[in-house]
Amino acid sequence: MRKRLAFALAGAGLLAVSVTTGAGAATRGPAPAPASANEGTVTAAQLLAKVQSCSQISNGKYRTDEETSATIPVCGANGAVFWKADMDIDCDGQVTSRCNGNTDPWFQDDTAFHQSDGKPLIADKLPYVVVPSASSTWNYSQAGIKGGGVVAVIYNNKVEYAVVGDTGPTKIIGEASYATANALGIDPDPETGGTDSGVTYILFKNSSVSPIENHDKAVSVGDGLAKQFIQNN
Repeated sequence: MRKRLAFALAGAGLLAVSVTTGAGAATRGPAPAPASANEGTVTAAQLLAKVQSCSQISNGKYRTDEETSATIPVCGANGAVFWKADMDIDCDGQVTSRCNGNTDPWFQDDTAFHQSDGKPLIADKLPYVVVPSASSTWNYSQAGIKGGGVVAVIYNNKVEYAVVGDTGPTKIIGEASYATANALGIDPDPETGGTDSGVTYILFKNSSVSPIENHDKAVSVGDGLAKQFIQNN
């Protein structure tokens, strides 16, 4: 699956692609074992039952890739926003053996939101989701979504909790980190992996994980928010 053009990064608009080459480039390593088959106590079926219909809050719809038509709305719910899309693989952030200029032709060595030590996120270690950069179509921050916010990502009857970790193109939706894909059993290869459909992203409003890189905290906070989401929708 072709990854979308990775030119919207860190909320800084259009950036040139940065490719790591030469002696400093790392090589692709084996994929780590999936972090979880299903995180938390709330099931995929319970969450999906609450997102059957869409109350559109975006001013338009998004594409899943550059070559597709705009068919994906951002939907509103009590305490959350959600969308149903594909998953492209974001390998941006700190250079690792699996995420670097050799393994990912669109690699960028930064993310919109940073770890507590000020460094970019680690895509093959931390489950995170990419949100479209703010535009006239939709502004994530005005909807109560922020960096470090908790996201329930659902695929193939599995639930993975992630954080909002990066921003992407203003017209495209449906992207998550290498670690997110791997945990859900989706091919995490940044060049050829991902899935064309079947992924639901539920972003909980006004939530946050601090430090952003603490995945265990994302799971515990996310599980509580998921229970509230089910009760309130």
